[in-house]
Amino acid sequence: MVKLAALSIASLVGSAAAFAPVAKVPSTVSLNAMSEAVPFLEEPKNTKGWVGDVGFDPFGFSDNFDMKWLREAEIKHGRSAMLATVGFVSQQYLTLPGLEHVADSNLAPSVVGASAMLQIVFWGGVIEWWTNKGNITMETMFEDADRVPGDLGFDPMGLAVGKTEAEMDRMKLRELKNGRLAMLAIGGMIHHNWVTGEPLF
Repeated sequence: MVKLAALSIASLVGSAAAFAPVAKVPSTVSLNAMSEAVPFLEEPKNTKGWVGDVGFDPFGFSDNFDMKWLREAEIKHGRSAMLATVGFVSQQYLTLPGLEHVADSNLAPSVVGASAMLQIVFWGGVIEWWTNKGNITMETMFEDADRVPGDLGFDPMGLAVGKTEAEMDRMKLRELKNGRLAMLAIGGMIHHNWVTGEPLF
């Protein structure tokens, strides 16, 4: 009986130890912060401080390329996509004089021909050359340390005049978000027409 009592007390003490607080042992390994956008990936360190940063860089581009160049590319693609979405939708309803109407916007380049499409590429190149003073490679584009990605000095409506830095950051964030949405939208619209073989609306 004494052995049974001793065994019972020992098991109770042992089980009580499972609920006792445990002193934390300081760890020498610190965990990196996790991304807000992709919680199972580490937060990218090179995107900190940039407008629109939500920790989204799953392929690690910011570790391998200049952030100014990446931001410039994102802004330019976003602006092009915003124009493309408007053009893609309006082409279905509007036809320029002298051109044949095509309901499917994917077929519009075949109607206008190669010369019109090459004009877009040519004038895009002229603007690229002009805004970068001839420095159009990734290595030379930001030789001028004061050059801000995406800032072409084009503000005919004076939207940036008299704005504080916080107000300008808010406007930049709006442009980035609209550009990101437009990049997804134009891809979706083009693929909709390819898959269905029908106009968008």
